[in-house]
Amino acid sequence: MKSFYHFLMRYRQPGDKAEIARFANEAYTDHAFPKQSTDYHEISSYLEMNGHYINNMSTFDQAWDLYLQHEQA
Repeated sequence: MKSFYHFLMRYRQPGDKAEIARFANEAYTDHAFPKQSTDYHEISSYLEMNGHYINNMSTFDQAWDLYLQHEQA
């Protein structure tokens, strides 16, 4: 199973205003992001404490759902 971060990087598009793209762009520059994690709670907790760049945790939840769908395919 690939890490969530690895999956999220497919949405990275400099200048894109879409929420998931903005999240991916910011996570890319966050050197402390748990890049190897596949654990929802670990990443969610990290973002709640350190994810000043994510405006709404529903963006993370949406990205997580896409991640699970991709990994199950």
